This record gives sequence, structure tokens and C-alpha cells, in this order.
Amino acid sequence: MKTAYYPVLFLALIIGFSSCKKTEESAQVEPFKIAIGSCNKHDEPQPLWNPILADSVDAWVWLGDNIYGDTEDMDLLRSKYDAQDEIEKYSQLKSQVPIYGIWDDHDYGRNDGDKNYPKKSESKQIMLDFLDVPEDAPERKREGAYSSHLIGEGENLVKLILLDARYFRDTLSRIDGAYLPNEQGTILGEEQWAWLEKELSDTKPKVTLIASGIQILPTQHRFEKWANFPQERVKLLDLLAASEVRNPILLSGDRHIAEIMKYEDDRFPEGLFEFTSSGLTHTWSTVGEEANDLREGDLIAKLNYGLIIFDWENSTLVYQVKGENGNVYASQSISLK
Repeated sequence: MKTAYYPVLFLALIIGFSSCKKTEESAQVEPFKIAIGSCNKHDEPQPLWNPILADSVDAWVWLGDNIYGDTEDMDLLRSKYDAQDEIEKYSQLKSQVPIYGIWDDHDYGRNDGDKNYPKKSESKQIMLDFLDVPEDAPERKREGAYSSHLIGEGENLVKLILLDARYFRDTLSRIDGAYLPNEQGTILGEEQWAWLEKELSDTKPKVTLIASGIQILPTQHRFEKWANFPQERVKLLDLLAASEVRNPILLSGDRHIAEIMKYEDDRFPEGLFEFTSSGLTHTWSTVGEEANDLREGDLIAKLNYGLIIFDWENSTLVYQVKGENGNVYASQSISLK
């Protein structure tokens, strides 16, 4: 009896240890991944959907210029969105993961468009159709295309806030290709500002992503940016600093370049990051220098998309600028609080 007992007991211990090990392994939380991008010509080659699919992302976020509409003909605009939907690899991604998005100017319908674009209401509904937004969603019923979404499961939640920087935006003047500041003008409009303040009162998500078609932090370049409306930029930064949201991150597109930026002051002693991802089908034709004191690393003028990796196990967010064949052009790691 004793001779038979010990081998059986030993085997039971091994099986029990193996079972415990598998239970521990299965309890590990897999990294959560969101891909982002902008500036996508629906009738040009789109080589980046393959590496995006290979990344096995959990969601895709459009950051503007999702197609190039540039029209007041709504049938033409819809046909361009339809053409994008027929791109095989994009269609494959759309069948696998949730798609979120906000517009910039070309998909809005007018280059550098503002609140005076006459077809903005009709254009909004067409974009929401493209994004498969439910008919009863709040953004269907109100003015503007702004929205918010909770992504993830359980305690590991990401809030995605998509700001509409076109529908309510006041007019800018331009001299010699450079925009002049509109000291009193608005980007978001009164109702969207009130909505945003309410959204930023939610402290449950571990990370809050705030997306805008145009860049938020840069002040030095001469193109469209939040700094063209100085009061609006200060208001946004003050609102973020006053809120108790955890780990805010800014996202933007528009520029046909990619860059990582970090803003630091008394309000953001550990830094506020902005990730610009642009473009999916075209970038600067020639690489030039552009002043940006907030840039971390290099300006990237290659086809690119952004990959945000949420490593919940290690309380870390990793952002990668990626390109064709999955090449990583830049990376930034942020410790989550």
C-alpha cells in the first residue's frame, strides 16, 4: 500500500501545481490595443491596413480627413465614403473591431472649413452612416459630430472623447499662407464646451483619450491648430488640469506627418502628451524642418499610423508610430497612475 501511495500522491501534486500555474497564466490581462490614423485618400493605394490587421488591434479610431470629400454634393460625398468601405483590407478590419471617428476638414466637406460650410448637417449624417453610428445615438440628434465612448472591460476602461473642431468653429483670416490668431473666436462652441466639461468629470476610466482633427499643443507652425484660437487652447488645458481624469492623452491628425509631443508646466508637472498620426496615404512630398519645441524625437514624414498599447498588468501605456511592413519609427512609454 505504501509503495503505491507515494507515486500517486506525487502525481497529484504535479497535476495540482500545473493546474494552479495555468490558472495564474489565464488570469493575466492581455494588452489592449487601439490603432489611430488620419489623412486617407479613398482613391489612393492604402498599404497600411495589412500591418494594422497584423497588430490584432481591439479598435480603430479615425482622426479626420477619413476620405477627401471637398464638395457640397452630398451624393458625391456619400459615394466617396462608399468607395472607402469597399477597400478590402479596411472592410476586413471593420468586420473585426469597433470603428470610431471624427472628421477634419476634407471629409467635413471644405478645405479648412468652419461653421459657415452650408452642408455641415447633411455631411454629419453621412459620416455617421460611414461609422455605423446607431440611429438613436446622441450625436445623431444634436448639432455637431462630437461623441464619447467607453472602450474595454471591467476596471480596464479607456474613455475616448472625439471633439468636433469644425461644426462650430469661427472664421480665421490668412496672410501669406499663415493663419492669424482669432483672439475672441471659438472652436467648440458653447454647447460642446459644456458637454466636454461633463465628460471630464468621469474619473472611472484609467485613461482618457481626447481626439481633435487639428493639433492642440503646437504653437509655432503657420497652419491650422488650436493655438489659432488662443483662448480656446488655454481653456482646454485649464479644463483638463482642473479635472480629475486619470492619464489624459491628446490625439490629432491633419498634418501629413507624425510626431510625439510633451507639454509641461505647473498644471502638468509630469507632462501632457499629444500624439499626431498622419497620413495613411500621403505625407509631405519633401522632408523639411518645422519648429516645435514640444516635440519628443523626430518629425516623421512617412506613411504612418499610431498604435496605442495599454499594458494593464504593468500600468504602462506604449505609443508607437508605425508604417509599412509594421516598421516602428518612434515609440513613447508612459507610466499610468
